[in-house]
Formats: sequence, structure tokens, C-alpha cells
Amino acid sequence: MDDDVPYLLLTPGPLTTSKSVKQVMMQDYCTWDADYNSIVNDIRKRLTVLASEDEEAFTTVLMQGSGTFVVEATIGTVVPKDGCVAVVNNGAYGARIATICRRLGIECVELTQAEDQPADLERIESLLRENSQVSHLAVVHCETTTGLLNPIAELGQLVRRWDRTLIVDAMSSFGGIPMTMESISADYLISSANKCIQGVPGFGFVIAKTSQLQSCAGRARSLSLDLYDQWREMESHSGKWRFTSPTHVVRAFTQALDELEREGGIAQRYQRYTQNQRLLVEGLSQYGFLALVAAEHQSPIITAFRYPDADGFSFGKLYESLKQRRFVIYPGKVSQAATFRIGTIGHVFPDDIRELVQAFGDVVTQAGWNKA
Repeated sequence: MDDDVPYLLLTPGPLTTSKSVKQVMMQDYCTWDADYNSIVNDIRKRLTVLASEDEEAFTTVLMQGSGTFVVEATIGTVVPKDGCVAVVNNGAYGARIATICRRLGIECVELTQAEDQPADLERIESLLRENSQVSHLAVVHCETTTGLLNPIAELGQLVRRWDRTLIVDAMSSFGGIPMTMESISADYLISSANKCIQGVPGFGFVIAKTSQLQSCAGRARSLSLDLYDQWREMESHSGKWRFTSPTHVVRAFTQALDELEREGGIAQRYQRYTQNQRLLVEGLSQYGFLALVAAEHQSPIITAFRYPDADGFSFGKLYESLKQRRFVIYPGKVSQAATFRIGTIGHVFPDDIRELVQAFGDVVTQAGWNKA
């Protein structure tokens, strides 16, 4: 851990970034400048190559705002007026997609499940078989409510079999878990600058099947969140955004992509995240903090821990005590269980996790929580 970093963010984004990612934001850029727009187009190409074995068949479009902005832009642009979206809802972010559909007046069928259980493939196939009006399936790959991984490749096969369109919210997984558009049979994949690529907040991106996106002209329910128009602007004006772009964030993202390459790519980053998560779960279990999700369904991105069976346990006290030791964790979001969450992505390494585990031990001992 860098001594001049006040806190290590153990969250699913924003997350801890490297000094070099922060430093490149010290320069200002003009949104109309050709050099800046060439950076945008370079990002688009690099993301397409990261996501696909056939870059000619796919394209990438960047969109201002948080990850939810980009999810809404995608849903609101690609689903036609007579379309219907089946949404896998086994966490807060699947539920949010359903809310977006309802707000936009898009017909929606929710497949609601327990938050610690992956998508039920048989139930989904039955829905697709029996409901011809369902045109799209939307699913969150890594539900950051819990850290649960949905079986995205198998879901993609189902969607292809029933000739529907697959929208994947890979907000917290793309760049940190190996996958391609082909391997998961996705038509649209959505992610954000401040997740596993390890940039900073300010924009998200959609990797899309070009032939699909080309058919979306005039569908958008919003002016600023029109994914098709944003794509056409970038295609026809050499990387220019329709409205003011987050220039500093874009430059930081280029640096983050460079650092991903130097680390050895997504496969190597996945190994680091996996080691971080394993050390975390093993270390915290000795103090009575147990993971909510079964290991076979758990991602290396973020882990939800049940409150321990200890007299007087207080998440607020745990949070503040860890923060004093420079570790910032995340409150829980599970509706049916008392949990907190710890992210293992970002510029975070195994030694950081070992220090965190030691800090947990100190806090537990001082608070007397090891005396249930």
C-alpha cells in the first residue's frame, strides 16, 4: 500500500487506482481537438479487441455518466417499441434494470430469484420457449449485491437457441474475468471505466454487435442517452462525443488500459483478483466472518460477508475502525440477510489483503467480538 494514499478502497468501484492513472489527469484537453479524439477512437478499438475475436463484427461506443446511465442508454435505445425484456433479477442491479424498463415504458418480465443463487437456466429456457413476445434477455454477469456470478455462457447459448437478443451488464466483471462476446454469445456488453480496467468514474461503454446497433436508429427514448446517435457521431467525426466528454477521465482510462497490458492482460489480472479474494475469505473466516455466496458461484470481484455471531457486533464500528487503519469497505445490499461487502479489484494486491486481514483481527480483538 502506498504511504501517501489515505485510504485503500476495497469497493467495487470507484476503486483504488494507481498513481500513474491519477497523474495523467493533471493535463487539460479540448473536446474538439484531433489529438484528443484520436485517443477516444484508440480506446474504442482497444476495447473491441479486448472483447472480441472478430473486431470487424463488433464496435464500441462510449457514453458519459455512471454505469447505470449506460445501462439505461442501452435498454432505451436497443429495445424497439414493441419489444419485451426478460430480466434476470437475483440482486439489486438486476432489479435496477427492471426499474429502468418500467420507467421507459418498456414491457418487462422479471425472473426473480434468491440473491445468493445463480440464474435458473431451466426457468429461463421455459420462459423463452413459451413467451414469443420476449425479444431481449438482460442479465448482470457479476451481481455486486453479493459477488454472485451468473452462468453467462450458458445463458448466451439459450438466447441464441431461441433467437433472442442478449444484453449483458458486465459492469463489475469485464476486464477482470476472461470472456469474449463470442464465448458468451452477447449482442451488447456494458461496462464502466472505474471497474476492472481500473480507471476513474465518468463514463461507461457498450461493446455491441455492429449489425444490431445499426438497426437502432430513432429508437432511443432519450436525447442525451441515445446510444445509436452517440455511436454515429463517434463513427462519422473521428471519435467526437455529441456533448461535452469527460476529457480527464478518458485520458486516465488510456493509461489504465496501458497498465492492464503491462500486467499481462485480463488473464493475469483475473489471477491477481482471484488470489486477493481467496486470501480474503480464508483470512476472515478465522474471525467468524463467512461469505454469503457458495464458493462455486462466487466471483473474485466482491464478496458479501454475513455479520458474525458475536455479541455487540456493529458494522458502523467495524467500518470506522478499519478506516482508521486506511481500509474502506462497503455496506451490504442484500435484502434478506445482514451483510457487508469487500471488493478485491483495483490497484490492490495480495499483501494489501494480508494487511486487511490483520486489521480485522486487531479490530475483532479490541471490540471483543471474538467472545460470542
